[in-house]
Amino acid sequence: MNNHDNSAGREWMSSPGSKIHAGDMVLLRLPNSDIRSIKTEKDSTVVVGKFGSFYANELIDQPYGLTYEIADKKLTIVPPRTLQEVEDTDATNELINDGEFVQPLTIDEIQVLKQSGVHASDIIKKQIEQHANYSLKTEYSKEKYKKRKEAKYSKSFTTIEPTLFNVCEYWFNKDQNRIRDLRADTLSQMLNLANIRPGGRYLVVDDASGMVVSGILERMGGEGRVLSICDTDSPPAYPVISHMNFNSSITDILVSLNWATAEEDYMPIIPPSDIPADQVKSERQKSRLNKRRAVTELLRSTREDLFSGEFNSLVIATEYDPYSVIERLAPYLGGSASIVVHNPHIQVLSDLQTKLRALPDYLCPTVTEAWLRRYQILPGRTHPMMAMSGSGGFLLHTIKVYDDPSASYVLTHRRQKTKKTKTETEEMGRVNGEASSRETNPQEQFKVDIAMS
Repeated sequence: MNNHDNSAGREWMSSPGSKIHAGDMVLLRLPNSDIRSIKTEKDSTVVVGKFGSFYANELIDQPYGLTYEIADKKLTIVPPRTLQEVEDTDATNELINDGEFVQPLTIDEIQVLKQSGVHASDIIKKQIEQHANYSLKTEYSKEKYKKRKEAKYSKSFTTIEPTLFNVCEYWFNKDQNRIRDLRADTLSQMLNLANIRPGGRYLVVDDASGMVVSGILERMGGEGRVLSICDTDSPPAYPVISHMNFNSSITDILVSLNWATAEEDYMPIIPPSDIPADQVKSERQKSRLNKRRAVTELLRSTREDLFSGEFNSLVIATEYDPYSVIERLAPYLGGSASIVVHNPHIQVLSDLQTKLRALPDYLCPTVTEAWLRRYQILPGRTHPMMAMSGSGGFLLHTIKVYDDPSASYVLTHRRQKTKKTKTETEEMGRVNGEASSRETNPQEQFKVDIAMS
């Protein structure tokens, strides 16, 4: 899979018409290409490290994809720059000696300029003017030099819409261990192999901070049911979901059970919630009883939903043994349901594939690995990126089928040939006998042929 990367970045493109609302999580791309996550609370101040701070109200109701510059906690929109064709010259870098005195402008002098309020572009221009070897650089080297200085002194950022692709890229670059090395291209293959669609019913075991659950919820669009199995008593806190800015209509289809309550013979210990009205002493106690009754009813209905079975797919990204997870949850899958397992290590899925091949309930277990290469797409400078991720993990896909021991071989169901009558049998026997006698006595056949001629 090839992924093209230009100056704007394909992964950062926002959908038309999308705006920033109060309370949304927003991703910011800084001049040094780092990505930060902020929350736009109304009447609050957002701090972006050394780049400064600004009022969150400046971003609310603004479209995604704009570039801003910070000045006195106010934001100024920076017009987009067009890509310029770099004209190659006869200059080379072979005579450049980047010594100590190439740049006479010292760090202290630069700090004084910054504190006096000199704009970043003026500081960069002053550095270029005093650079001893700048004129000896190639045009490509000059562009790189400017970008490095802009990343160092510029106080600007670009807002990025938190789509599934962008959020996955953000978490993968921030801490890929928390999402179990799940890269964006691998996640898309998981969702395709699991046949995620609106109106479906899906079982999920997600130890990737909610990255898999977020992808499923986005594709379902609030239609269907997602049942997550976790190892916590309370509903799991998926930090990735908070970055997606889902509304309640999208997340209401998500319910969860822990491994204990997912057992059919488990008897949950539930405090009594049906208390006579005359024993309720306060509104606080009444509210607490109502919450307890709602939790009890949700647990009961979720268990019934799981035990009714006929789920369309099982998607697994867990630190536990995947075979034990499939053993526990496969009985609740319907016929031809997909099972997709992600793991950062191929040996885990290789062992799982060997076990599933020996069972008649699973059809064609296959292990695959996604391959991703990013490209820089710039005029005259198109090439693969120098730094790329080694792997986004491995996937195992299989289809659950019903094993029916009473099923018979398909050939036994073919229509039997009709029995021939006695006359037809005798006639065929006479013809076959004549043909066989001719074959056994070729001299007689030769005489008959002469006589007939």
